[in-house]
Amino acid sequence: MSTLTLVAHALTPALRGLVLGGDADPDLASLAAARELKLAADTVYAGPERAAVRTAEALGLTAVVEPALRDREYGEWAGRDLEELLAAEPDRAAAWLERPHTATPGGETENDVLTRVADWLGDLVPQEDERRTVVAVVHPSVVRATVLYVLDAPPESLRHVDVRPLATVTLSLHAGSWSLAFH
Repeated sequence: MSTLTLVAHALTPALRGLVLGGDADPDLASLAAARELKLAADTVYAGPERAAVRTAEALGLTAVVEPALRDREYGEWAGRDLEELLAAEPDRAAAWLERPHTATPGGETENDVLTRVADWLGDLVPQEDERRTVVAVVHPSVVRATVLYVLDAPPESLRHVDVRPLATVTLSLHAGSWSLAFH
C-alpha cells in the first residue's frame, strides 16, 4: 500500500453535544457535504458506527466494516454528556480527561485505542512491491489515535489533536513505516 486516507465521519448529534459514544445517524447536511469530497481507493474500510458507514456511502464508496476501527468504548459513561459528567463526577471525569491511562468505568483507555489502531495498521502492511490506495471512514477518536501512533507521540498529546467531522488525514507507507503525508 502506498497511501491510507482517514476520513472522520459526518457530524452526529453526539459529536455536536459532546456526548460520549453512541451510534447515531449523521446529520443530513453533513452527509451532503461528504458528497462533495472526491476520494478514490482500491480498498475502503469503515468503522462499525452508522455514521461511518453512511459517510462512506455518501462518498460513493463501498466499505468493509472493520470492528478494529470503532470509537473508544466508554462503558458506563456511554451516552452521557461530557459537561454533565464534569458536574456530576468532577474528580473522576477530570482524571479521565487528563490521564490517557485512565478508563471510563467499564470502558477503554486511550492506550487501548492506540494499541487497537496500531495492530490494524500493522495488518495493512502490504506484500513486497504491492501498492494500493486505502480509505478508512472512522470516528474522530480513531483519527486522533492514528495520528498519535504515527507520530509516536505520547497519549497525553490527545487533547492537542482536534479532528472535525469530514476531516481527512493521509498517511504514506515507506519501508514498513507509516508517516503523515502532506499534499
